[in-house]
Amino acid sequence: MFPERHVKLFKNGRNQAVRIPREFELPGEDAVMRKEGNRLIIEPVKLKSFVALLDSWEPLDEDFPAIDDLPAEDVSL
Repeated sequence: MFPERHVKLFKNGRNQAVRIPREFELPGEDAVMRKEGNRLIIEPVKLKSFVALLDSWEPLDEDFPAIDDLPAEDVSL
């Protein structure tokens, strides 16, 4: 467990912000923030695997148009 650290709050436009010290850095570029009573909790976003992402999508109920199966063209490299 990391020791606690005193930090300053500041304004960034119309938002209140806090600079996170290096020892409390979170991985990635996104986080989830929630309030529990007087506590503000910031956690890194748990990344889904690509398969989990695909599984979370609803199937499409539409038919795709037929695609002509054209012969391959010769290519010179």
